[in-house]
This record gives sequence, C-alpha cells and structure tokens, in this order.
Amino acid sequence: MSKSLKLNASNPKLWLLLGIGLAGAVVLAETRRRRRRKLPKEDFGAFVERFELLPIPQPDQTQALSALTFAIKDIFDVKGYVTGFGNPHWKRTHAEAEKTAIVITALLSNGSTCVGKTVMDEFSFGIFGENKFYGTPTNPYLPSSIPGGSSSGSAVAVAARLVDFAIVAAWLAMHSLSLSYPCKGTDTTGCVRIPAAFCGIFGFRPSHGLVSTIGVLPNAQSLDTVGWFARDASVLRRVGLVLLSMNLVELKRTRRIIFANDLFQLSKVPSQKTVYVIGKAIENLSGCKYEFRTNHEEWVKSVKPRFGRAVSERVIAAMNTTHDNVKTLYKVRTEMRVAFQRLLKAMPLSPVLIVLQDDGILVIPTVPDDPLKLDTEKGFSSEFHERAFALSSIASISGCCQVAIPLGYHDCCASVSFISAHGADKFLLNTVLDMYTTLQKQVSVAYALPLPETNGGMESSELLKEKGNAAFKGRLWNKAVDYYSKAINLNGTNATYFSNRAAAYLELGCFQEAEEDCNKAILHDKKNVKAYLRRGTARELLLRYKEALKDFQHALVLEPQNKTASLAEKRLRKSRS
Repeated sequence: MSKSLKLNASNPKLWLLLGIGLAGAVVLAETRRRRRRKLPKEDFGAFVERFELLPIPQPDQTQALSALTFAIKDIFDVKGYVTGFGNPHWKRTHAEAEKTAIVITALLSNGSTCVGKTVMDEFSFGIFGENKFYGTPTNPYLPSSIPGGSSSGSAVAVAARLVDFAIVAAWLAMHSLSLSYPCKGTDTTGCVRIPAAFCGIFGFRPSHGLVSTIGVLPNAQSLDTVGWFARDASVLRRVGLVLLSMNLVELKRTRRIIFANDLFQLSKVPSQKTVYVIGKAIENLSGCKYEFRTNHEEWVKSVKPRFGRAVSERVIAAMNTTHDNVKTLYKVRTEMRVAFQRLLKAMPLSPVLIVLQDDGILVIPTVPDDPLKLDTEKGFSSEFHERAFALSSIASISGCCQVAIPLGYHDCCASVSFISAHGADKFLLNTVLDMYTTLQKQVSVAYALPLPETNGGMESSELLKEKGNAAFKGRLWNKAVDYYSKAINLNGTNATYFSNRAAAYLELGCFQEAEEDCNKAILHDKKNVKAYLRRGTARELLLRYKEALKDFQHALVLEPQNKTASLAEKRLRKSRS
C-alpha cells in the first residue's frame, strides 16, 4: 500500500464518506428489493385505527358473544373517536362522536370485544375495496387481487383471523358506469356480499330496517342496512340473534329452494342482452344519490375535499340529482319488494324448483367472476360492474335478507348466496347453520367432478373453456389442456375448443397432438383461421415445411391482413429458397 493511501485511509473524513457511500448503497439496494417484492402489510392493512372496547358487564345474564372479538367499519360512531367515513378530509372536519352506535353497544353488552375500525371505500362508493388515502387491504387468499368493497378491511380482518366477526354498513355503493351509462345510473352493489365472496367468508345482509342504524353515518337510508361477516356459520347466527329484533316471526325450518338459473348464467356465459336490459331498467334509480346529496351536500360544498378519482365522479353525480329521482326509486323498490315476497312465500311448483316444503329461498351466485387484479379501478371493464350490479341489487332494492356462503377455495374463493323474504332473517340464518356442514362435505366432491350437462352441455362447456383460457393466460398449460378436454367431452363439435387445446399443446411441445386437434377444429369449422395458423406452426416444428406453408397460405386466403400468417409464409418461402 502506498504512503499517500495509508495517510488517506487514516483520515476520519474518508471513513465518513465511505460510511455514507455504503449506507447509500444499502438503502438503494433495499429500496430496489422492496420494489421487487412488496413487504406484507401489518394486519394485512385491514385497520385504520386500533383500540379496545371491552365487554359491558351484565350481572346475572348469559352473554351470547362471550370471548369473541370484532372489528367495525369506519362508518360507526364510537364515543370519543371520530368516525372517518373512509376519507381523511371528513375525519379532519368532524368532531369526536358523543355516543356509541346502538349495534356496537349491543355487541359489547353480549360479551364481545371491539378491537378497532377498518378500511373502507370512501363514503362506501365502490365495490373494489381500494382506498386512495388508506391503501388497499390485502386479500389473504389472493394477495394480487382486490378484496372487494366497500367493506374491504372488515372482510380481510375476518378472513385473516384477526377477529371473529366484523360489523359493516351494507350501504349503497354508487358507480357512474363510464362506458355504457355515463353518470346516469346508480349501482346498488354488495358492500357485504362482494367482499365476503372474494375473501372466502360468510357475509349477511339483513332485511332492510330490522337492525338499528342509529349512530351510523347515513348514505342512502332508503336502502342502507347493517350487515356482518364471520368465518363460521355458528358465529354468523349468534351475531344475528343479538342484532335482529326480538319480535321477528320465527318461520318454520321447512324450505323451498328456488334456483335462479338465468342469474347463474351471468356468472358463466354472460348474456349481453340480459345485462343490458337489467342495467337500463335500473339506471334511473338515482334516488339514492339524491339521499346522499341531502345528507352531505352542505359538507361537500363547504369543505371542497379531495376524493379518489372514481369517488369524485360519484359525488359529482350525486350533487346533480333531483327529487324526481327519489320518487322513481321508491316506486320501483315497492314493486320489487311485493314481487319478491310473493316469489319467496307463495311460489307455485314449476320445473325450475327443487321443493323441500314450505317457505322459499332463492339461490344465486354471489359474484359474477373471480376477484379482479389490484388497481382495477384505473381501467376496469364496465361489463363486470354491470353483472355484479344485476346480482347484488336484488336484495338491496327488494329489502330481502341475503347471506353469502363460502364454498371453499378452488382456484379462487367460490361463493353462493341464499335470499329469503323480508323479515325471514332468523329462518335464513338457521338454514345456513343446518346446511353448511353438509355443504362442506359435498363441495370437494362436486368440484372434482365434471359439470353436469345443461342445455345440451353448452353452458357447462363454455364455462370450462373460459377456465381453460384463464389457465392458458396464467401459463398453466397442462391445466388448460385439462379444462379444454372436459369442455370437448361435453360438446365435441365446437371447433374453438379443439383449436384452443391445440394452442396449449404447442406450448407444451406436443406438436402431433396439436396437429390432430387442429384437424378436428377445421373439420367442424373450415373457416377457423386460428386452427390453420396453429396447425401450420405444429407442422413447421415437425419439419414438414411444405404442409406448413399451405396452412399459412390458406389462413391468408381467409384473412388477408393476418400478420402472423403473412410473416410465417415469408419465413417459410425464404427458408425454401
């Protein structure tokens, strides 16, 4: 080592600079590492505020919820705390609550302990669960997907076993449909049911008006109600027995199950015409927006707060509604309630019914699709929102009670919903408790079997094709082949199924199998361009260049502008010259 370097090495300033440089390098490396792999959020990001409200002693009284913990959506008043409504500007401009919401007091009086408030969509405007200010709670089952909203934090807290149950406001989640119905329609979507489905837990929306909303921030009171989440059917029922009015009529435990076949189609192969009709029929029901305007217009105009982008659009739409909208809402709501009371209490036998005995339960899918990926709000398709709207607005508009029932995790969280008549809440909770053990036993068996044929196998086969497409996009080639094969077993004349399976075989390097599938696809559809392209690719990889060239040329005859066929033809011509 040179003398000058030794002198410099003993200089404290040099060590200081070296230390700063090394620290900077470590910080930079750590920053890059965190960007590559996001660190898990504390408590899955479910809470906006942690505190503890202990049970209220009740001498000489059995406490039904003893030893259970629960969380509450940031829409309930708790004495000494500011109710945030999912927005920091709201929280900043409001005082601490002077009283605790009645439902919270009831739960504390029955032995349970409250441990904090949870993240929600701002003002309950949304079904995705993404909050600009507080972040998006992490879905415990699918961390890269949305947890669902507006009660995202509450659903995550239950699913992640941070609490035994959670209380939420099943409020109105309005959405301005950016494509089909710009700033016209209101979306009565499932603040309880959608996050329950996406997070794999129970979600109960009680009949409108049966659970007290005193001490809960109002959104659109003609549709608002209080709901709850739980992982266990017994806990779900125990909470219900505490919160539901004691004078409810206790219905018999005999049941008539009604499967809404048309609505199940929304979750398989959506009928665009049906969805359009449903959307148009309800797009003018913006009376609920008028109620939001009545409740909060003064605050919005005086504070001029910042909102998330999508929430801002919904608030503006609410501020522009008129009293005529609310009259339309009330009229349609009344008609729907009467119709569903008749359906679920006095429906005659028909081919679509599975009859046990007495009062009715309508069975529908809880959500139309798997949960969308995070940051969906930035560019989601309105088609998903419209189908979710069609399903969840049934109970919201009719005022019926509904429970979302988890059926386990099968590539995603599967969920089905039971709807019963207004006031039949205990009957519905009893039904779920009675049936759930059997459901659990049968679910694993059912999901292992191929779907039964309906309508000649068309609906089931299309669903399997869609699952195959999803597996293909996820690079799960073997799984894609399996789904396409099951679709072909149900409907062996669909050229697309064979062509799609051929694409998966190509990815697996099974070129002969891919060629055979393309032959079958072309046999059923001589104009299937993709089948010619994929057969040409298979033959080229099998070194049968002359036959491959003919396939690409034929594809160009059918579709002259096809770039894939054009490039392949030029490549093969050049290789042969």
